[in-house]
Amino acid sequence: MATYTVTEAESSNAKQGIKPPPFPRSEISPERKPRTPNLEDTSDNMNTPARAIDIKQRWNSPEGNKWRVFATFWSFFIIGMNDGSYGALIPHLEPYYDLNYTIVSLIFLSPFAGYSLASICNNLIHVRFGQRGVAVLGPLCHLVSYIVVAVHPPYPVLVVMFIFVGFGNGLIDAAWCAWLGNMANANEVQGFLQASYSLGATVSPLMATALIEKTSLDWYGFYYILAAGSALELATSASTFWKQTGAVYEAENPRDPDSKTGRTREALKSKVTWLFCFFVFGYVGAEVSLGGWIITFMSRVRGANPLTSSATSTAFWAGMTVGRLLLPLFTARFGEYPSVIAYLALSFGLELIFWLVPNLVVSAVAVALLGMFMGPMFPTAIVMVTKLLPKDLHVGCIGFGTAFGGSGGAIFPFIVGAIAQSKGVKTLQPAILALLVAITVLWALLPRPRGKGHARQRADDGESSPIEL
Repeated sequence: MATYTVTEAESSNAKQGIKPPPFPRSEISPERKPRTPNLEDTSDNMNTPARAIDIKQRWNSPEGNKWRVFATFWSFFIIGMNDGSYGALIPHLEPYYDLNYTIVSLIFLSPFAGYSLASICNNLIHVRFGQRGVAVLGPLCHLVSYIVVAVHPPYPVLVVMFIFVGFGNGLIDAAWCAWLGNMANANEVQGFLQASYSLGATVSPLMATALIEKTSLDWYGFYYILAAGSALELATSASTFWKQTGAVYEAENPRDPDSKTGRTREALKSKVTWLFCFFVFGYVGAEVSLGGWIITFMSRVRGANPLTSSATSTAFWAGMTVGRLLLPLFTARFGEYPSVIAYLALSFGLELIFWLVPNLVVSAVAVALLGMFMGPMFPTAIVMVTKLLPKDLHVGCIGFGTAFGGSGGAIFPFIVGAIAQSKGVKTLQPAILALLVAITVLWALLPRPRGKGHARQRADDGESSPIEL
């Protein structure tokens, strides 16, 4: 998309019918020829502002991007397998370690520390080591942690290992969401990225249940598979992002010369950042709470057998996968803001059906559709942020936001487990409804981007915004 920075005066003149001066070539992207031919190229003599041009990468351009994009998809698939397996493994962790709901819920809470550390370190790692640093450190945290968990250590060691898993998840989540969220066709690319996560979460409950029910392996056998997948993740990510150093990152994301604070600190000054953080906090909390406790809910409240309970969990994650693949087309057509409002309204209705209709078939269908409409909310929120904040703040905002949101995925499932210990797991449903209401309010408070499909380069009203030529 070609962009030209418009000043307040030019915007006023345009409204009065006054034509702007011809565009210099240096301010028009190479995708489109300048309207005024035979202009002298003065690009070498011009000091064009860093944000005057918004040239977006594509999934297959520049060369090498398609392999990097594949590596990010595989990383998210591994994260999805990790998150989706909790629900299938909790019923087996309880008797194996002789734990109650509250203590076993610590495996949800422990990644909070890792996500929090990732939110602090993410921008520093990008500046010093570039995307290469994330591509090595994130998968390495996965690999080491899963190898240790696979030898079924004492439960406290298990909790510590999930802190490292949370740190790796936080780094990867923030880095790849920020990178792909700023690409051309961001809704579609983000949809595929998040669908990779959902696909991993879809297959893992059935895979974990099948390993436990059909083989002699106990719950820890599933982590042999995760360790092998993480080894492949490390190989693909490190090899494809090896040239993406800190110097490359700084060149592609230049700082505002007037900025006197760090990128993350500057991002945290924006209201958009905090609204995004709390939206993702509530959204991921609802997603992981539902995905993590749905098997226990179906077996102990609905009376389903283990296979049916696992199938219901699979239906939720499969619906989320489908939603993230298909609904971005709807989002791109009608805009991020109204689309998410529609998704939230439908999710609220489906959650009520899931809660109030005690029928196994109805529950499975409702939860699958619930997953489908919840699915695109997170990637859409990321795209929204890239349109409301300047590019050099994307990693700071999205990095902090996804890490903050990941902590929601740790805290809320733990809270649900603690409440379930005294009130029963039936309390899952009102908790999910409350979270859906909260994130609806937060989304309504977000400002709307200026112009359909266009990115604002500043969050405040005093700066220029791009228009499409």
